Amino acid sequence: MDITHLGHACVLVEVGGARLLIDPGTFATGWESLGRLDAVLITHTHPDHCDRDRLPALLAANEGVRVAAEPSVAEELAGSGLSVQPFSAGEVLDVGGATITGVGGRHAIIHGDIPRVGNVGMLVRADGEPTLLHPGDSYEVTPPGVDVLAVPLNAPWCAFKETVAFTRAVAPRVVFPIHDGLLNDTGRALYLRQLTALGEAEVFDLAGKGAQTFT
Repeated sequence: MDITHLGHACVLVEVGGARLLIDPGTFATGWESLGRLDAVLITHTHPDHCDRDRLPALLAANEGVRVAAEPSVAEELAGSGLSVQPFSAGEVLDVGGATITGVGGRHAIIHGDIPRVGNVGMLVRADGEPTLLHPGDSYEVTPPGVDVLAVPLNAPWCAFKETVAFTRAVAPRVVFPIHDGLLNDTGRALYLRQLTALGEAEVFDLAGKGAQTFT
């Protein structure tokens, strides 16, 4: 499994012969020029996970690419003329040799006055390769058997103690940080040191380093 962190919550996953792009949002760059994509997966509606302005050009440049999104996102994008498959928790999507299972269903609480939206985490598997969890914006579900965890590092909806608790509950072999677009370099380094000390998993920082192979 090869994983490229393209910024914030956006990752390119190459597994089972498939190229999967997860959460191409407004805080990430470089994804808009990708080719040979087999699927684009979107966990929820927030712009930092789904850039509605740049997405149509990406899809046009990747003929035949499948798009699967949390149902409310799928409905909205379909209204803009895009072909999008609604994807809910518990559903399974096969793309090439990769299998994606939807998990969760609800975005984490930001504040009691802000309505919660849908959020579908992506559990990615392929025969003979590690299992990846990209949870979107939620620590609510901790499926078993995760080898590689894309862990949200910082957000208005979480405290660092919850990040540690979530990482320990998932119990992956390795983690790499995502959802870090609100941090400056000093703050990000501090979060990484604390996650390394407390998360009970090996931490890989993929920012700006191209594809990392996980076995």
